[in-house]
Amino acid sequence: MKTIFVVDDSDTCLSKVEEVLESQYRVMTLPSAAKMFAMLEKIVPDLILLDISMPEMDGYTALHLLKNNPKTSNIPVIFLTGQVDALVEAHSFDLGVVDFIVKPFSTLVLLNRVKMHVDLDGVVRERTEHLEHKTKQMESLYDNIISILADVVESRDHSTGGHIERTTIQTKILIEAMLERGVYADEINHWNSDLVASSARLHDIGKIAVPDAILNKPDKLNEEEFEIMKSHVEAGEQIIDKIISKTSEEAFWSNAKIFASYHHERWDGKGYPRGLKGLEIPLLGRILAVVDVYDALISERVYKKAFDHYKAVEIIKSEAGKQFDPKIVEVFCDIQERFTNISIE
Repeated sequence: MKTIFVVDDSDTCLSKVEEVLESQYRVMTLPSAAKMFAMLEKIVPDLILLDISMPEMDGYTALHLLKNNPKTSNIPVIFLTGQVDALVEAHSFDLGVVDFIVKPFSTLVLLNRVKMHVDLDGVVRERTEHLEHKTKQMESLYDNIISILADVVESRDHSTGGHIERTTIQTKILIEAMLERGVYADEINHWNSDLVASSARLHDIGKIAVPDAILNKPDKLNEEEFEIMKSHVEAGEQIIDKIISKTSEEAFWSNAKIFASYHHERWDGKGYPRGLKGLEIPLLGRILAVVDVYDALISERVYKKAFDHYKAVEIIKSEAGKQFDPKIVEVFCDIQERFTNISIE
């Protein structure tokens, strides 16, 4: 049975509404807005009938509070009032009321208005739940496709097992630590850290275009081979550009393109492919540059042994102002212990 709150300072009005509705609904009569808010701590109704003119807290104030509380913002509210004019209607609809019932009201009007809005709210809730379920299914499918793409890249590069997932986690840790400390906060404040970190999974997607003989060479690359390896940046840009042209998920793929394009640039301008310097390098690229190198340092490669965490931190710190943005390195060093909890697969 649906629950209706009736909020009015008139005992006569409360009694009449209860008498009309009690055969079809669970009716709770409340003599003030304060009593309503106290009851809302225990019960969330399906509809609220709310008087406008009440002492202490009027209906407008109560409605404003209801709509600004996530717990109660979706409850449909009908105003009970003795008079409605254009100004009252405009102000009330701006606040979020769904309808009016003018006093004195007839039994039929009360029943029909309440039934219409309870039924309508039920349909909206049902369709919203269905849409949310479908959205979650699509998000799950999308996330799985991204994971498969990342796995394809990593499965070709035999020396970087677990690199993509670790750098994703590390990127989020570093972004949130920067936000905590107000480092580049004006820009980071607008980010969804989960979405941004997730898009970092594709920073090496261009390695799909690098020949296996170079990608998995058991020795250090010669100059010619290194130039071919460096081409994975432009290849990654091209792949992501093609995806962007065929999808509406602009934010995710735009971030992915920035990660792919700029994580090998250096603060001192000696990086690739564009040789950008300092703040010319997008912030996402400067963040991932630190994370990417840190993870490479602590990972074993065919051409080198893994450094321990503290040695890797020392190397990163020594490159502040040269390879890396010094502000980001400062944050990294400050929270570097958080990186020790990420397992190496």
